[in-house]
Amino acid sequence: MNSPVVKECEDMVCRAKILPLLYKLGDSITECDDLQETSQLLLKIMEDHLEIRSAMLTLYHKTTGTIFIHESLGLTEEEKARGVYNLGEGITGKVVETGKAIIVPKIGEEPAFLNRTRSRHENDSDYSFLCIPIHRGHVVLGTISVEKLYASPEVLSADVELLTFIAALIAQTVELYLIKNEEKTYWESENRRLKEALKKKFHPSNIIGNSSGMEEIYAMIEKIAKTRITVLILGESGCGKELVANAIHYNSAVADGPFIKFNCAALPESIIESELFGHEKGSFTGADSVRKGRFEEADGGTIFLDEVGELSLPMQAKLLRVLQERTFERVGGNKTIQVNIRILAATNRDLPQMVKDGRFREDLYYRLNVFPMTLPPLRERGSDIITLCDHFVLKFAKENNKTISRISTPALQMLMNYSWPGNIRELENVIERAVVLCEDSVIHGYNLPPSLQDATITGTSEQSPLESKIKTIEYEYIVDALKNAQGNMSEAAENLGMTRRMLGLRMKRFRIEYKQFRGIKVV
Repeated sequence: MNSPVVKECEDMVCRAKILPLLYKLGDSITECDDLQETSQLLLKIMEDHLEIRSAMLTLYHKTTGTIFIHESLGLTEEEKARGVYNLGEGITGKVVETGKAIIVPKIGEEPAFLNRTRSRHENDSDYSFLCIPIHRGHVVLGTISVEKLYASPEVLSADVELLTFIAALIAQTVELYLIKNEEKTYWESENRRLKEALKKKFHPSNIIGNSSGMEEIYAMIEKIAKTRITVLILGESGCGKELVANAIHYNSAVADGPFIKFNCAALPESIIESELFGHEKGSFTGADSVRKGRFEEADGGTIFLDEVGELSLPMQAKLLRVLQERTFERVGGNKTIQVNIRILAATNRDLPQMVKDGRFREDLYYRLNVFPMTLPPLRERGSDIITLCDHFVLKFAKENNKTISRISTPALQMLMNYSWPGNIRELENVIERAVVLCEDSVIHGYNLPPSLQDATITGTSEQSPLESKIKTIEYEYIVDALKNAQGNMSEAAENLGMTRRMLGLRMKRFRIEYKQFRGIKVV
């Protein structure tokens, strides 16, 4: 029978293992009294020995009554910058105001939890939130707060005691730091907050993604949206050119005006002229009345000419005049009509090459190419693929009345490894299909089209459809087992009901390395 001490160390982190680290923390405070070094050591102790998912050290600026994040674990710089609270606001603000710790057993059941950093997700509702004040006498200097999934109330209580002790240990260092750096720290925090606010302001709400390539596009939109400059949007088919055109118009000075879209490849040439410029009554058979064209409809706003590279040379000449003079005549008419419009154009064609081949007018090209924007293809947007997948899963799960919580790791690998020749449009179709085929709460690799069943990962090349699907399912089970066991092959093999040697052979066949799953925390 286990002794009480052994039982305690099985149920929770054995506190004896943390004592040397706390001694090191105290030694660091005694030697240099540097809050930066102290806070980093503190967060490392939390991460390595308390299994904390995320943590914050906040400081209180007395002059303004503002509480801001000084150091954090598990937060991005953007999330950290958003973590600014007023005295009494949210859990953190209340702890600073009252000087009393607040323990939230389940975040999802606490309305006062603001999620100001926006780092918490829907599946985190069972996590606990601990917020401990840092006291120096009767003065509250800041807080230590953590988010963690607790197995029992005893473990939670033990962590509260430990964090209270740590808060007392670092209080003097925090006080000295605030005396020396209060104003500097505040303005650095304020600068981060304002940058985040500006970034949010000029991040178009209709476009998803934060890759470096897309950040450059957002910066361009910010610069040109309020101007009247002609923009040529370039990029492969399906990469979001129309979304960018929407963002430019709806962030412009004429956002309240009309936004007219016209696909130059959608209609035969005989109809395009009438559609763009309108026609007079009796100008051709069937013209029973005067009809305004797209340019007239866009007066006072924006016209977006998609697939402009598909226009014929005669139509290009007529478009050139509109670009130069903002005037035209309706088909069958001789009255010059003037319009006040902004022109946006898009194409997936290589216009410079078309100019060389004589298929696109050089003068029109230079008129359109005043401000070119080249959108990155999806394959170059890295983690944006995952963000877009999550967005489409939520969208189509709602449309199909399904509850889908996530995409499995092997399926994500397949999505990330695919080249996406059809870009976002193709991704959207793939996810819609996967949601329809999904039979549980997780999208698996076998829910994806055969074109995404990467033979280099799953070993399914030259297999029948049945064999290919079986191997894909087997691959998924092995990856999930290794992920749940954090790379421990013996534990993964036991969970799969096979020997370690059998698992090793299958891993070799699928080219899976157990080391890549070490340190992965399943939540």
